[in-house]
Amino acid sequence: MDLPLQPNLSETLGFTTYPPAYLSSKASGSNLLIGSNFASAGSGYDPKAAVINHAIPLYQQIEYFKEYKIKLTKIAGKNKSESVIQGAICLLSAGSSDFLQNYYVNPLLHKVYTPDQYGSYLIENFSSFVKEVYGLGVRKIGVTSLAPLGCLPLARTLFGFHEKGCVERLNSDAKQFNEKLNSEASKLKKRYSGLKIIVFDILKPLYDLVQSPSKYGFIEATKGCCGTGKVETTSLLCNPKSFGACSNASEYVFWDSAHPSQAANQVLADALITQGIGLIA
Repeated sequence: MDLPLQPNLSETLGFTTYPPAYLSSKASGSNLLIGSNFASAGSGYDPKAAVINHAIPLYQQIEYFKEYKIKLTKIAGKNKSESVIQGAICLLSAGSSDFLQNYYVNPLLHKVYTPDQYGSYLIENFSSFVKEVYGLGVRKIGVTSLAPLGCLPLARTLFGFHEKGCVERLNSDAKQFNEKLNSEASKLKKRYSGLKIIVFDILKPLYDLVQSPSKYGFIEATKGCCGTGKVETTSLLCNPKSFGACSNASEYVFWDSAHPSQAANQVLADALITQGIGLIA
């Protein structure tokens, strides 16, 4: 459920090709020199959330990264492969699925954690992730903050209880988590020599889009383009042939009930690119 910004960020940076998905046939030979994509839609910091969403858990993505390193070394040699990994930018987008598709809909979790405590648990997993990939040679990490969860059409439908506008308690949880994320990122940079971490703030630019869509050339920010725009997600329910899909997706802030449209992602990418200068400098 986390925001698929990688293609838009790559295009904004001037790249014409994207790292292939690691489990695809394209992730072989010289293609490994341009990196690889280990992401899995619906995964997150909480491995239980990944299982629920039939996604690849973050710990398994790290195991695939280890395999990638071995393959890269065979192709490019030890020194070159280490140089590639140290110079690469590792992009991590997680957290939204943990809250929206796991915590908020699981009453058992409510008995164990408050939103603040669950956020702390997720931050612990983020910290462990950074420690492990740092040990594997990664030195540049870009991680996205949580979006304004209460502004997503799905959240309005499930948790809005007919209130107008965004669900502010969910937005408050997102802000609280983002403060923890920024604090932990600062600590990790001090702890590990040569490590660069940039936290990309998605919350503010997406919130601004939702609150003032016409300012950015959009006409609809309360529901997605696909179907009813209120509950549908995934490519199975939302694709160009889906019943009721709008014909002007570029004028919608959201494509489905949880993900921004390509046009909105481009606006977000433009807003985020200046935040990430420290990773490419």
